[in-house]
Amino acid sequence: MNHERYCGRIGLDSTTIRDTDLETLARLQRAHVTTVPFENVAITGDPFGDREGAGVSLAAGDCYDKIVEHRRGGFCFELNGLFGDLLAELGFDVSRRAAMVLSDGEARPPANHLTNVVTLDRPYIVDVGMGVPTMRRPLPLDGDATRDDIGVEWRTVESDRPDSDYATQFRDSSEEDPEWKTRYVFRDIPRERSYFEATCEYLASAPESPFTGDPVVTIATDSGHAKLTPDALTRHENGEERERSLAEAEWYDALETEFGVTDRPEATRPKR
Repeated sequence: MNHERYCGRIGLDSTTIRDTDLETLARLQRAHVTTVPFENVAITGDPFGDREGAGVSLAAGDCYDKIVEHRRGGFCFELNGLFGDLLAELGFDVSRRAAMVLSDGEARPPANHLTNVVTLDRPYIVDVGMGVPTMRRPLPLDGDATRDDIGVEWRTVESDRPDSDYATQFRDSSEEDPEWKTRYVFRDIPRERSYFEATCEYLASAPESPFTGDPVVTIATDSGHAKLTPDALTRHENGEERERSLAEAEWYDALETEFGVTDRPEATRPKR
């Protein structure tokens, strides 16, 4: 872990990171989600190439090389796993939690999401490893709601499920009648990196996994988010959606200009 290079990767000068307080934590989180994309290209492979993705590794060194040195993104196990390492390096009291993302209220595999809890004046969820909606600031575990700068409210409340302690929820205040929706649930038990290995392998290989279909790249922006699929670039800004169809060459250009990925996705195995 070279925290100076990591801070530079997310657009921050490490010499300005002096305190382990809420303001600094929020600054780090927001910088991360607006510079490092959530993406599954290492799983799906280059959408226009003839080779499969290089795969996903949970090893700290591999995550560091991919995200910092090669300026790529990743999914929760990589992004939140490495961000937790950075926070620890900077002196924060941080530990991992195994969460379960729900789909239409139905459970998915357990430990299908890795998130971080940082303890300051009280414990906070600090998550940089989600797609849309993206959590942009630390979220206290005591039920207090926070509203981000694009109008999305977040809260963590006690869960009514027997398999979890807390539920992290969101609602979009721009909707006519916004309702709280559960993003994920989790036990308040610290976990080691190895705890996530089985689910990570499943999500990176199973045909029914949401990550083994088409490649998707998303990133938070100042006023919304951007999303890249093999045939389109979609920007959600200030509550409005604009979509532009892309040709093959334009996809690589968008990957660099919109998502900051300057290293073309590498691949290691021929497609069968």
